[in-house]
Amino acid sequence: MTEPYLLAASLLTGLAVPASALPKMSSIPPENTEFLWNFPQDSQLQVGKKFIPSVDISLPEFSSQSVSARNLQPTSGKQIIPSVDILLAQVKNYVLPTPIKSSLNFSSQPTNQIPVSGNQLYYLRLASLRTGQIYTRVDDEDLQSSWKSTKKQKLSYEDWKDLLAMEARAISQGQGTNRLSILVGDSLSLWFPKEKLPAGKLWLNQGISGDSSIGVFKRLAAFSATKPEVIYLMVGINDLLKGASDLSILHNQRLIIRRLRQTHPKSRIIVQSILPIRRTKIPNSRIRHLNAQIGVIAKQEGANYLNIHNWFTDVQGNLLSELTTDGVHLSPEGYDVWRSALQQIEYRVAQRAN
Repeated sequence: MTEPYLLAASLLTGLAVPASALPKMSSIPPENTEFLWNFPQDSQLQVGKKFIPSVDISLPEFSSQSVSARNLQPTSGKQIIPSVDILLAQVKNYVLPTPIKSSLNFSSQPTNQIPVSGNQLYYLRLASLRTGQIYTRVDDEDLQSSWKSTKKQKLSYEDWKDLLAMEARAISQGQGTNRLSILVGDSLSLWFPKEKLPAGKLWLNQGISGDSSIGVFKRLAAFSATKPEVIYLMVGINDLLKGASDLSILHNQRLIIRRLRQTHPKSRIIVQSILPIRRTKIPNSRIRHLNAQIGVIAKQEGANYLNIHNWFTDVQGNLLSELTTDGVHLSPEGYDVWRSALQQIEYRVAQRAN
């Protein structure tokens, strides 16, 4: 895979596109966002065909609301859907990253054709780099000949690491004055549909299918030169499926958060809860316990904690069947639920930046 990488990297230079190519974040909240914030706690919002609970987001820079034990403990009997809890951000002296000269093409068009396999997604992203673009800002149909044909070669973990490192390098060279958010994690992040990402900024996806918490920690350096406004971390489900202990998962979570705080001191680190699953191998009570501990670790390390676990559960505490494709991975409706949380955070961050 060496030659395609070198070709893609060589095409990333010399492309001068003004930073104004991206739309500015409007002062008007995204569709349905205001409803999510202002509706009473027991009301609901329809996302696609799924009703999800309204939430109260409390970033420390916007509110003095503290975290109660109720927010971190599972409930018994009738399910109580807690609010989205975001804890202890180091933001009082927050300064946006210094803009750098833009050299990357961030044009965007509506997407009609989408990749349906890991190979197709990989080659779409590689083809995007060859044209001097990042895949989250390109129309897939424009590159159909490069990614839609059947590829027999089996891709390795190292192939994906190299590709993600190249994309991060491209962003670091071409971000300009554009705002940036990064998704970090496993296949749940990898397959986040780019058309569902909140508009008005750049997105860099650093998810790899099957990755574990220690795997994520070892590849954080790939995007260390980027200047993100927000970093969203979600990892841990593959650790559980592979038999890792709670202690090792929590230890790795702390290492990741600590490294991100060191490398990106001006970025908001949003540590997201592990989502529920619909498989008997891992009890969701264990995931809820882990999430409570992850929230504590995030607080101790000066990061934010975003608890959206119960947004995805049925009355038994399992992942809702309509929000998943196989009991672990999310359906389009599942990503709609996740997107609603990101929209709220991104709107709050944009308000703060303005």
